[in-house]
Amino acid sequence: MYFRLFSYLGKYKKQAILAPIAVAGEVVLEIYIPFLMAKIIDIGIAQKDLKYVFETGLMMMAAALLSLACGSVAARLAAVAAAGFAKEIRKAVFSRVQDFSFSNTDKFSTASLITRLTTDITFVQNSFMMIIRALVRSPLMMSCATLMAVQINRELSLVFLIAIPFFGITLAFIAVKAHPYFMKMFEKYDAINASLQEMLTAVRVVKAFVREEYENKKFNNAVTDLRDAQKAAEKIVIWNMPMMNLAMQVCLICIVWFGGNLIIQERMQTGELFSFLTYIGMILISLMMFSFVFIGIVISQASARRIHEVLTEIPDIKDTGKDGLTPEDGSIVFENVSFSYSGRADNLTLKNISLSIQSGETVGIIGATGSSKTTFVQLIPRLYDVFSGRILVGGHEIKEYHLPELRSSVAMVLQNNLLFSGTIADNLRWGDDTATQTALEQACRAAQAHDFVMSFPQGYDTDLGQGGVNVSGGQKQRLCLARALLRKPKILILDDSTSAVDTATDKKIRAALKETLKDTTKIIIAQRISSIMEADKIIVLEDGKINGIGTHDELMQTNAIYRDVFISQQKGAA
Repeated sequence: MYFRLFSYLGKYKKQAILAPIAVAGEVVLEIYIPFLMAKIIDIGIAQKDLKYVFETGLMMMAAALLSLACGSVAARLAAVAAAGFAKEIRKAVFSRVQDFSFSNTDKFSTASLITRLTTDITFVQNSFMMIIRALVRSPLMMSCATLMAVQINRELSLVFLIAIPFFGITLAFIAVKAHPYFMKMFEKYDAINASLQEMLTAVRVVKAFVREEYENKKFNNAVTDLRDAQKAAEKIVIWNMPMMNLAMQVCLICIVWFGGNLIIQERMQTGELFSFLTYIGMILISLMMFSFVFIGIVISQASARRIHEVLTEIPDIKDTGKDGLTPEDGSIVFENVSFSYSGRADNLTLKNISLSIQSGETVGIIGATGSSKTTFVQLIPRLYDVFSGRILVGGHEIKEYHLPELRSSVAMVLQNNLLFSGTIADNLRWGDDTATQTALEQACRAAQAHDFVMSFPQGYDTDLGQGGVNVSGGQKQRLCLARALLRKPKILILDDSTSAVDTATDKKIRAALKETLKDTTKIIIAQRISSIMEADKIIVLEDGKINGIGTHDELMQTNAIYRDVFISQQKGAA
């Protein structure tokens, strides 16, 4: 897992390598300073040699300044490497999510993906910065200080050597116990993001139904659960500081006691004890620092695992297309197609669908809620893969096309339309980023959107806000339709995409589509029969199966479901 994550260092490897080198220089210089101080006490002061004290003092000052410079360089290099590392991981995770099929996206909730792209990667970034600085500094400082302390007095060194296993056992206990709690904590972060996202997306519904108090309680429960999860993890982690402090203080007391006796016995000099205590302090501080880094790594391990899950998720739909192959026309053939969201033969959503659609035909699809109309059309651009059977577009099986080639030939306008932050023109150019102003206006006229766009003071430069909050549902549908028309697709799929417009506007839209998209295959899912009754053929779906196919007149004679729907709508209109 960590090997895969570290592979995203990329062009920041240089900083990641130089930072520990600078840290090593800082440590060596810091280790040298107590050695010089001992010389000043035992030689310069003891012999009252001011020249020696002055010269050695200058050396100490130079070592301190160089150590400061090395530390500053190490800090900057580590910060650059960690920030770059996080940037590359974010890019990789986001790119991976873009490769997901719908079924992969369904596996991870939106809130969870947001947490992994933000909070989790930030934890990993901070942990990586500690690794290339503190995790290098601590063992190196401890090793060098231990070597110097042992050279000064081997007997006295046994005191802190006995304490080291105690540190190791404490850290191991904390790591084993705390990790599961941190995993639960990040799940609570997902829950908070989910609650916040849902509330902000549906804020108008919340206010319309006066549910602010309910949402407050719901969010309060989420943050309370997060707090409880954090407390459960911190109850274990907080033992780190007092246990380490206890061990440090006991070590220092023992060293002062035994070291003082050695000075009285004239087996140790005062300067040696001073430098020994300094080295022991370095060792114990290094151990303390190592414990903090270790705890940080334990926390980030949960985040790293969640990031790794996204990076290693294999897209269900693999692009195995042939180079240079593009759909020649908009013909569509379903050959005994079945589909299952669960991937099981005993739980099929679509069952044995076989039909043929000629290029340029207008096809209507009607059926009750849950009859799998949307699922049916989502198979055409390979948003999902079929469970069995095959689908042909333009004379070739859809798996023979590269996904971009296939999907650029198919334009979909969904019932739940989505517009992006930016101007109306920016949103329209999702269909064709090179479209001229004239092309934008032509597409909007066909979608019956031009008039209301021009009613805004800034026309096509009107900022829509996040999600298109500045336009109504019907206006949003017409803008999404214009966006699809700009693509000039070979197949246009309208998934109940005029449900929010009035019947007169709906009729104008259908007339414009018939005029401007003569060679484009048009598939229209509709609840109103009036929207599809002029189609070349109409498909009636029931429980994932084709119940009937024909023109309006034919179905009125042969299909009871279609006839009942038509009669009920006519009575409703009357």
